[in-house]
Amino acid sequence: MKLKLVLAAALVTGLGLTAATAADEPQVVRQEMMKKVGGAMGAIGAIVKGEKPFDAEVVKASLTTMAEVSKDFPNHFPAGSETGFETEATAKIWENPDDFKAKSAELTKVAEAQLAAMPTDQASTGAVMKAVGATCSSCHETYRVKK
Repeated sequence: MKLKLVLAAALVTGLGLTAATAADEPQVVRQEMMKKVGGAMGAIGAIVKGEKPFDAEVVKASLTTMAEVSKDFPNHFPAGSETGFETEATAKIWENPDDFKAKSAELTKVAEAQLAAMPTDQASTGAVMKAVGATCSSCHETYRVKK
């Protein structure tokens, strides 16, 4: 009985260490960052679609998230992280890092510009979605594996 308990504890500990190790991997960090951006886009999209009422704080928080993530995002593509952990990054990132960094910087610029102009209603939030969405798409078209 004690042996089973010890083995179960060892298994759980091992799984926990594996999960903790994976969380530090650049691919996993990138995926978490993109989930934040996706959540921010989803929040803005819900306002644009009329699923949620206009909320300036939600728009502000979403744009802030996009600006902050896009500033740091290119720093998580070290050599050797081209594959693994179900990454959707294409090899083009490592082949043309300056363009990749420029596209990320463009998202920062667009998000910050939209923050400065801060939409005041659902219609102006639609313009935010269009501007930010176009910037996201331009990067995804080149640097994300097509599904």
